Amino acid sequence: MKKQNQHASRYYLLTLGCPKNTVDSEGMAMLLGEAGYHGTAVPEDADVLIVNTCGFLAAAEEESLAALRELADGKRQGQALIAAGCMAQRAGERIVREVPGVDGLLSTRRWMEIVPLVRGLRGGKEGRRFERYTLLGDPEHPLLDPTPRPPVLAGSAYLKISDGCNAPCAFCAIPGIKGKLRSRPQDAVVAEAQALVAGGAHEIILIAQDTTDYGRDLGQADGLPGLMQAILDGVPELRWLRLMYAYPGHVSQRLIDVMASDPRVCHYLDIPLQHGHPAVLRRMFRPSNVDKLLDTFAAMRTAMPDMAFRSTFIVGLPGETDAEFNGLLAFLEQIQFDKVGVFTFSPEPGTPAAEMPDQAPEAVKTGRYERAMALQQRISLARNQAQVGRVLDVLVEGNCVLSDGKGPVTLARSYRDAPEVDGLVVIPGELPVGGMARVRITGAMEYDLMGERVVKQRVTSNHYSLLNHSIVPVHHFAPGRVTPRTARQVRLMLTHDLRRAQLDEELRTQRQQHQVVDLAY
Repeated sequence: MKKQNQHASRYYLLTLGCPKNTVDSEGMAMLLGEAGYHGTAVPEDADVLIVNTCGFLAAAEEESLAALRELADGKRQGQALIAAGCMAQRAGERIVREVPGVDGLLSTRRWMEIVPLVRGLRGGKEGRRFERYTLLGDPEHPLLDPTPRPPVLAGSAYLKISDGCNAPCAFCAIPGIKGKLRSRPQDAVVAEAQALVAGGAHEIILIAQDTTDYGRDLGQADGLPGLMQAILDGVPELRWLRLMYAYPGHVSQRLIDVMASDPRVCHYLDIPLQHGHPAVLRRMFRPSNVDKLLDTFAAMRTAMPDMAFRSTFIVGLPGETDAEFNGLLAFLEQIQFDKVGVFTFSPEPGTPAAEMPDQAPEAVKTGRYERAMALQQRISLARNQAQVGRVLDVLVEGNCVLSDGKGPVTLARSYRDAPEVDGLVVIPGELPVGGMARVRITGAMEYDLMGERVVKQRVTSNHYSLLNHSIVPVHHFAPGRVTPRTARQVRLMLTHDLRRAQLDEELRTQRQQHQVVDLAY
């Protein structure tokens, strides 16, 4: 059995969900490669089919089930199908019940055990017994060493510093899926950062369920600033260090000082607040001192005047009144976020909010979503227009050509934009994917910027003429980073159809169809 697996097996790996899943998939791909397995982008060519599922929301579970059903329906004799990730942990019995072709379940907490699970499977059309092929719960031996990772593509890499979450948010199922906070040792994180930069990363993005809670389980009350400083000291070649998934009650003055003291730290913070009215925040079991939140933002903007903020908000929480929703709108106006995602409340089984009285009708939630997004689009446009004339360094993600054959154009990000969730800088001409360039901003839209490369001889062109064209992709994208999202996203962007809900639906569809970790070793 061992000989057959090591010398003949190929795997197909489909990743759904957030960047944390992407990191886990990259780790699985490397472990499989080291064990002699080879990746393929074609399910029919694989001996093992793996779906790294998302189970954060009901819609994500349906997407995961749809992907599993599609693969199960096409299984040939001898193929094995594994459901890994968050939904496998949260709803493994449902997966086995609704997709009987699934042969194995692998918890999001135990992704590093993918090789023994694959070796224990024989596959087949009928599926396997739930108990025998299940690796759920916490691992017996947590991964303390640097996460094995593939070569860096497009110059950017996520770095997961912890897993699990101790926050008791009323609407969130993550603690039940991921478990309690488990921080990685600092030396392992720094070693992985060094390896990522040696492998081609200009940008490292720190991620976790709550990055600002890093180290608390290790006896460190404010461990993130020290970790960031250790990365900066230990990886002098790093160009950008970006921080995401900060918790509002955990942003310390020490963290602000570290961010402000080193120019390699992006003056950007993703800080999901979820609401702006104290009564709603209390029902969410979230930090509800709005004045303290305002002080935090003021302190960061004082230390870093060019700071860019991203946040997410939930509308339609049970009991949310018109006055409370209007308080959220006033909060958005007051803070002036650069980037915002708005979600309608989803009652997740097992969470306190799902059992709360006064559940809002879908029509009410949708109406509030549209009002909040319309307001934020106006704010985001003004924030982007303020960038016109600035010269910014950008990281190149891909190149496209216009649908009429003109072009190409380059798609890049500045320090103000995280991958996938934020906007792009669109630049005439073609620049190397994964490289960095200096760009003068020449135009702005709600989510995206137009720019021109700064060279000795000024390049002159009417960049707004690009708005009259749609574009099609060319094969200059970094696999696994840009390809699943680019063609439709940029077509929507350049025709000024910037409804985020529509874009998200496009991305969900394409991610289900195309997002694979396609690595052969």
